[in-house]
Amino acid sequence: MSDLLSAFDAAIDLVRRAVFALAAVTFVIFTVDWLVRTRRLSPFGAVARFFRRVVDPLLEPVERRVVRAGGLPSAAPWWALVTVVAGGILLILLLQAARGVAAEAMVASHSPRDLFRMIVEWTFGLLRLALIVRVIASWLGWSPYAWWLRWCVVLTEWFLRPLRRVVPPLGMIDVSPIVAIFALWLAETAILAVA
Repeated sequence: MSDLLSAFDAAIDLVRRAVFALAAVTFVIFTVDWLVRTRRLSPFGAVARFFRRVVDPLLEPVERRVVRAGGLPSAAPWWALVTVVAGGILLILLLQAARGVAAEAMVASHSPRDLFRMIVEWTFGLLRLALIVRVIASWLGWSPYAWWLRWCVVLTEWFLRPLRRVVPPLGMIDVSPIVAIFALWLAETAILAVA
């Protein structure tokens, strides 16, 4: 039991070190690329030619998004750095969450009642997460039928559709997700009280 948790701790520590090293290396690379793009380094030197040939093709997708959003192409290295750091932090947080889930599952496996409580809490937690992701995606104008958002539609539509028939929108605001989160909380509380 503790072997699994210590393996998680070792993996998290290794990933932290790797993310820090990657962030440091990308900081140096993207700083030099930014210096070349803003012509603070000679655009005709060997360093500039190397970066235009090797680094700029890697930054091209980021540059396109930055320009589409109204930014300057010279900001692409900084946005790429932000993406690397944010992705690393997200990976570390996911590993820590997986460690917490493993620890909770190990503790709950000793008693059927605790195991039932854990499954109920996880189920309702997943439904709440799906609702929150769906609401945020709608605020950002993302299609709920995008391949990476379909899971939250599948998990929530079965109880949002009947709620929308009963709960009228407030102007242009659909309040059914708020009512659904409250209803999920009530249902979870009732189930755990019985257990």
